[in-house]
Amino acid sequence: MGQKNMSDSEQEAYRREQAAKRRRMEARQGAGGEPAKPGTSGKRRPKPGAGESNGGAKRVNKGGAKRGPDRGGLDAAKGGSGRGSAKANPGRPGTSKGNPNRPGGKANSGRPSGGGPKNGPKGGPKSGPNRNAGTRNAKGRKNASNKVSKQVGIILCGIQFAVTLVFIAALFILNMLPMKYLGIIIGVLAFLWIIPLVSQLISKKKAIAGKVLSVLMSIVLVFGSYYIFKTNGTVKAISGGDKKVDKMVVAVLSSDPAETIDDAKKYNFGVQYALKGDDMRATIEEINSETGRDIATVEYKSLNEQAEALHDGDVSAIIYNDAYTLILEESFEGFSDSIKIIYSHEITSKLVNKAADVKVDDDCFTVYISGIDVFGAIETNSRSDVNMIAVVNPTTHQILLVTTPRDFYVEIPGISGGQKDKLTHAGIYGVDASMATLSSLYDTEIDFYARVNFTSLIEMVDALGGVDVDSEQSFTTSDDSGLVMNVAQGMNHFNGKQALAFSRERYNVDGGDFQRGRNQQAVITAMIKKAISPAILTGANGLLSSVSGNVDTNMSQEQIQELIKSQLAEGAAWNIKSMSAEGTGDEQECYSSPGNMLYVTQPDMNSITAIKQAIDAVEKGETLPDSVVAE
Repeated sequence: MGQKNMSDSEQEAYRREQAAKRRRMEARQGAGGEPAKPGTSGKRRPKPGAGESNGGAKRVNKGGAKRGPDRGGLDAAKGGSGRGSAKANPGRPGTSKGNPNRPGGKANSGRPSGGGPKNGPKGGPKSGPNRNAGTRNAKGRKNASNKVSKQVGIILCGIQFAVTLVFIAALFILNMLPMKYLGIIIGVLAFLWIIPLVSQLISKKKAIAGKVLSVLMSIVLVFGSYYIFKTNGTVKAISGGDKKVDKMVVAVLSSDPAETIDDAKKYNFGVQYALKGDDMRATIEEINSETGRDIATVEYKSLNEQAEALHDGDVSAIIYNDAYTLILEESFEGFSDSIKIIYSHEITSKLVNKAADVKVDDDCFTVYISGIDVFGAIETNSRSDVNMIAVVNPTTHQILLVTTPRDFYVEIPGISGGQKDKLTHAGIYGVDASMATLSSLYDTEIDFYARVNFTSLIEMVDALGGVDVDSEQSFTTSDDSGLVMNVAQGMNHFNGKQALAFSRERYNVDGGDFQRGRNQQAVITAMIKKAISPAILTGANGLLSSVSGNVDTNMSQEQIQELIKSQLAEGAAWNIKSMSAEGTGDEQECYSSPGNMLYVTQPDMNSITAIKQAIDAVEKGETLPDSVVAE
């Protein structure tokens, strides 16, 4: 094939190659040979010799191309000889196999060496062996990377599956969600696990989105499981109360040098056995054991006589129940500031729970709510400043809140022996004594108790985001309430400190202690409304933290779980009715403080009768008029 059949690019390549050959030949001729003639590639054409007269000139290549005189220097001979030999000359260009410039070589249709038209502009250069190998290596590395990514994704899905199982197990242990909600949650969690798993199994790429979803779900489920177990632990801690604690103390005058019981082991100790005599004897035995000697005691008839003997110098120390401190404050102004405590001993007693079999999702039940201010264990016996009972009918969703003034002058069954005392003093003898007192007053059985340290009210209300309280009066709280603030008649939004101050105020409101009780009911009603609203979801963690250690109840964990589960299943609104016992102020001698005239409230029996009738109505399944709806 001649140059006429070549493409433009092939012809250009051919001309460049020939020009390069001519330059090389001219360079060799200039170094030691004859000058090259134009058009002969620097070499003269030899005359035909013997045996080569026509054969060499007209020899046909294997490829079929004739060698003619118009090849323009294609038959350049080895070393300038006139022989058309096909011997290889590796030291010279154009001598490789398939090069048309080499005599006797394979015909190449006049194309320049280097691959022919396949390397031309039509398809671009083809990948050679090295390039193919590089492509295969890159593809292999990519496949290996995707394989590792898939394995990582499957591991993440395995972790998510394990955490999901833990989360579901936590929900079952908590046992507060109805089955329909559990089913929905399990279905959603299964779907959110299958999505990333399938993406890892079928995707040919790295499926980054599936991995991110799996990691996020695992993190959410870990935190969710933590808070569920925390909730369960809190409920377990506050429920099942079955004990009460009496804190016995040894007090000396604040100016006394003694700082420990060992410093006072040679003192005379004033004692009395009229009130909780067994606790007094147990404390004396403990002191004797710790000091290594029998202490000297002087017996008095009452707590007040003990206090007088200490201040008169007749004894150097006295032993008494710390719950009586506020009673002594009523008789001796500044008593707490005049003494210091150098020793304490706690005595724990078991409580009998008679409400273990109450079905809180079906049976009508009553809860005694006791508001106290104590340091230390919530189970410690102390005066109860808030005395409220809640009669609950879970079938009709009716709640009756009844407040009884703290100074109500009543008998304490099993304690006072027919003598009367302030209702608040009943708490000194245990929460069971307060329950028995109110049960006798209203002629109803009280199943459960809930003791609430009222200082925790601040945290509880704040955790709920504040409460909206309806006040019957406008007034300004006093310093004794803990916070001076203005209260408007009607609706007020209170934070924790404000709600506590509102609940404590009794001096600057019309009605004194009676109005304080109604204000406390208003706060509790507002808290119930918030607790059954969506606000509980955002404040649950803070609420749990405030409740833990500040609430104690004999309601079992299972009963609390069943009550919550029932509310979630039905989602019904509750009707809340508030009532207060009424009375008139008086001064009388009290069982817990003999020989002293203390302020008391004589019960108004008409109000007591009205409360009894309302309790009966709730137990019969009636809905009380003028109830506030909480939903």
